Amino acid sequence: MTNVAVIGAQWGDEGKGKVVDWLASRADVVVRFQGGHNAGHTLVVGGQTYKLSLLPSGVVRGKLGIIGNGVVIDPDALLAEIARLEAQGLAVGPDQLRIADNAPLILPVHAALDRAREVARGDQKIGTTGRGIGPAYEDKVARRAIRVADLAEPETLSAKLDELLLHHNTLLAGLGADTFTKSDLLARLHAWAPRLLPYAEPVWERLDALKREGRRILFEGAQAVMLDVDHGTYPFVTSSNTVAGTAASGSGIGPAAVGYVLGIAKAYTTRVGSGPFPSELHDETGRLLGTRGHEFGTVTGRARRCGWFDAVQVRQAVKVGGIQGLVLTKLDVLDGLPEIHVCTGYLLDGARITRLPASPAAQARVTPVYESIEGWSASTRGARSWSDLPAAAVKYVRWIEELTEAPLAILSTSPDRDDTILVRDPFAG
Repeated sequence: MTNVAVIGAQWGDEGKGKVVDWLASRADVVVRFQGGHNAGHTLVVGGQTYKLSLLPSGVVRGKLGIIGNGVVIDPDALLAEIARLEAQGLAVGPDQLRIADNAPLILPVHAALDRAREVARGDQKIGTTGRGIGPAYEDKVARRAIRVADLAEPETLSAKLDELLLHHNTLLAGLGADTFTKSDLLARLHAWAPRLLPYAEPVWERLDALKREGRRILFEGAQAVMLDVDHGTYPFVTSSNTVAGTAASGSGIGPAAVGYVLGIAKAYTTRVGSGPFPSELHDETGRLLGTRGHEFGTVTGRARRCGWFDAVQVRQAVKVGGIQGLVLTKLDVLDGLPEIHVCTGYLLDGARITRLPASPAAQARVTPVYESIEGWSASTRGARSWSDLPAAAVKYVRWIEELTEAPLAILSTSPDRDDTILVRDPFAG
């Protein structure tokens, strides 16, 4: 058996939560390896709904959860999430959750700068959630971040804050926003220390031991390949690498241990926030997809933009993301449509292309080229075998496999974790 990494193959919100929950029941440990509390997974287990942003989905199943060094952690958000799950009857103590001691912290100054920059952009907003994720990653690469391990050395925090505030207060003042005092941030850090440090450890050591013991490790990605800071629709992207290779660097394990890469895609396409979206629909069909699919962001509550399946974009995500098997979700949302369109190419300045260009200006100019397929009238919702599906729905799924050059591993036909057709067991490699 092998380990499994789950990543999004579109612009996020593809239903990774259900898939990770379904796989977590067979894993020994679930690892979050990038992103922050701008990610969101909604899980429905035993009639109970759990909304997660930082915690690995496995904690809902009683599995060990690990937050890797590639994640940026807002202590207030994490502690509030732990308290919320404990109020729902789950245990989320140090026996159930470990946090990388070299993970960077998101401070209130990061969120303030994130919001001030977005206001200053005016009509050119990126669509950030304003939670401080980007500025926290900036501090990490600029070598001024305060990390979890620093909480255990309070005598060093004052000097670290001096350097951090020299940078951030200058920017905030220039943007006309309120600045921060060192005493306030220092008090917050001292208050967080006794609550976070019991969870902290060098998680790379634990993961190495688990790997040697032959335990199943499930790596849980946030966002999606088209939001990757290098490979996505830059600059309308997240602040981290979302491809499967980040599972290694973001958790402290060798790349060979990442295992089978599973990419999640909806049977149509959605996107939250700003940025190019070639197959977006602004008509009644787009509104129908949003209504049927309950397309609202788990974290932001913002309505998602909806459109036809974009095979060009997903095929690109398959190649750069290292995806070996595809999960197709929300097939039931397409039930009853007389005809279904798929974007199979783009036109850019009159020429047909089969990739999303790197240039933001070129991305804004591409227009979709569609091919269509007959829809189906019978319901696919709740199907648990191929025989439960209309022939036209099976034909659509097989067409998606061909267009994306990715074999189907799992088909999801409702939010219920058991409404799943397993084509290939990811843990089998």
